[in-house]
Amino acid sequence: MASAVTLRVLIAEDNTDTAGSLKMLLESFGYEVHVINDGESAVPAASALKPDVIIMDIGLPGLSGYDAARRIRARNPGMPVRIVALTGLDQLIDRQRSAEAGIDHHLVKPADPAVLQQILDSTPAQGTG
Repeated sequence: MASAVTLRVLIAEDNTDTAGSLKMLLESFGYEVHVINDGESAVPAASALKPDVIIMDIGLPGLSGYDAARRIRARNPGMPVRIVALTGLDQLIDRQRSAEAGIDHHLVKPADPAVLQQILDSTPAQGTG
């Protein structure tokens, strides 16, 4: 994972313990990590930070992860961001709703850190800009 460009990750998670633990884990993998705590903030944060990956809870306050993903895709056409749902929702309909919202991966909490790292490692870094 020795790369000249560090992968930029945005975490959208309202549970501060979960967000903090995930942030520490991803920083230990060598990623640049930013955290926001609601769906409404995810939309402008995605535009401002231009993350390579957004890890988003679905059950966010104010604006669901599904709706936040839709808005991020609509407001940033062509931005090559990979959106990963990290949620407690594990029914087929939940996975279908994720796909319809433009979410690339649907992981169920608690996610296997190796699976998460595999997704992140397969994501090309856009670079700073």
